[in-house]
Amino acid sequence: MSNRAHLPGDTASDDRRVGGIQLAALIGSIVIAAVVGTWAYFLPEQFYDHFPAVLGEWISQDGPYNEHLIRDHGAQYLALGLASVFGLFWHSQIGYRLLGIAWTTFGVLHFLYHVTHLSHMSVSDQISQVIVLGFAVLLGVGLFIPPRRSPRPA
Repeated sequence: MSNRAHLPGDTASDDRRVGGIQLAALIGSIVIAAVVGTWAYFLPEQFYDHFPAVLGEWISQDGPYNEHLIRDHGAQYLALGLASVFGLFWHSQIGYRLLGIAWTTFGVLHFLYHVTHLSHMSVSDQISQVIVLGFAVLLGVGLFIPPRRSPRPA
C-alpha cells in the first residue's frame, strides 16, 4: 500500500509530465546558477568588484570584501544549480516542487535583504537590482506551475 495520496487524475504519467513554464524556469535557474556560482566561487574578488558588470557594480557598494562570504554565495548557487540539472533528466512534479521551494525560499530572502538595503545605490542600480532579483523569485515560483491537464475523453 502506498503512502501517497491519490487525487482525481493523479497518475504516474501526470507526475512525470513537466510543463513548459517549469522547464523554462528550470533552465533559467540553471543558467543564473552557473554564471553567478562559477564567477563568485572561482573568482571571488572579481565578482565583488564587478558583479553584475553589465548593470553596474552592486556588491562592492555594500561593504568590505570578504572572500569567505563571496565563495559561500558561489557554492550555494552551484549547489542549487547542480540539483536543478537533475531536473532536466528526472522529470517529477515532486522534484520540481522541491526545487521550487529551494529556489523561491532563497530568492525571496535574497530579494528582501536587498530591497531593504538600497539607500547607498544610485536610482538606476536600485531599479535594476529590484527587477533582477524579482525575476529570480519568479523563476523559483515558475517551478511550481504544473503542465495543463489535457481534457479527458468522454
